[in-house]
Amino acid sequence: MNAPARVPSLATGKDVRHAARAGLHRGQTAGLAPGYVQGNLVVVPARWADDFRAFCVRNPKPCPVIGIAAPGDPAIRSLADDLDIRTDLPRYRVWRDGELADERCDISELWRDDLVAFVLGCSFSFEEALLAAGLRLRHVAQGRNVAMYRTSLPTEPSGPFSGPTVVSMRPFGAADAARAAEITARYPRVHGAPIHIGDPAAIGIADLATPDYGDPVEIEPGEVPVFWACGVTPQAALQAARLDFCITHAPGCMLVTDRLNAEFADG
Repeated sequence: MNAPARVPSLATGKDVRHAARAGLHRGQTAGLAPGYVQGNLVVVPARWADDFRAFCVRNPKPCPVIGIAAPGDPAIRSLADDLDIRTDLPRYRVWRDGELADERCDISELWRDDLVAFVLGCSFSFEEALLAAGLRLRHVAQGRNVAMYRTSLPTEPSGPFSGPTVVSMRPFGAADAARAAEITARYPRVHGAPIHIGDPAAIGIADLATPDYGDPVEIEPGEVPVFWACGVTPQAALQAARLDFCITHAPGCMLVTDRLNAEFADG
């Protein structure tokens, strides 16, 4: 009887990508490869690529682009020399006509010469900076995914792409909320400063206990909810656009690059 494959150390971006490529890691990437930039993936047919690029430019807080591939090219060498978009994420989601059609661990069979891959900045980068500053992130301490909500804040449309801004929420005491805002403002390429602090109803969120994505966390006495623009926003726009075909990462299963979070800090 063959021994089960041993999952290697996942200390670097290359470690995580190669483990995903070999089928040795299929789970979330939060907490893996400390110090390395993680990204959200969106893959669209080339005929929609200019519109999606413009959507990201018009909505830089939720959609900060950190890499774009040429049509048909599964590599983005500015993010990693050996990157293969088709195999190097733990899990992918396949969308058809705006509906989730499949979830798989390898998209090689679906790859086409007209597909364009976009990688967008991820809040995992600024979360590392918050933790390094001694700020407690409750969802991390509880081993949960961050709570995310669709808001009443519209995005600026481009072509078929439009929809609500999605936010992620982290609760802090008032003083720590101010520190968190100051720290994350130094990371504009990974969502930057919060877009709202306080009353969730002011941005169209009816109930913090029932997030649209991710897991709920409690707001303790003396805390305020702090909301950042979230990389799930383009998935909402893709659903609204109802493209005949597109691909994204599965929730929490990010592309881990060879870039360092420190490179993305301003000042």
